[in-house]
Amino acid sequence: MAFSRRRPAFGVVIYFAVTLSLGLYFTFAAVQGDYGLFRRVEIEAEARELKAERERLMSEVAVLRNKTHRMSDTYLDLDLLDQQARDVLGLIRADEIVIR
Repeated sequence: MAFSRRRPAFGVVIYFAVTLSLGLYFTFAAVQGDYGLFRRVEIEAEARELKAERERLMSEVAVLRNKTHRMSDTYLDLDLLDQQARDVLGLIRADEIVIR
């Protein structure tokens, strides 16, 4: 008995080549694409940064609201008024000496 070596059919080779290339393409798209893993990591990092900035801004707004309330007509903090007059307007009392 003689064994004859048969080459695989050309259609089978093309089928596996197309299947492999499609698999590689979809794997690449899942990792690098617009909706891939790397983009998701970037979006999550950006979301964390924006949340930290929002928290910082919310605390700044709370401080400004407190100062606004303390300078309002219904509640007047004389110490804050004195501080703002000195810082913003550059006012001093008549009995003070300024050293720069």
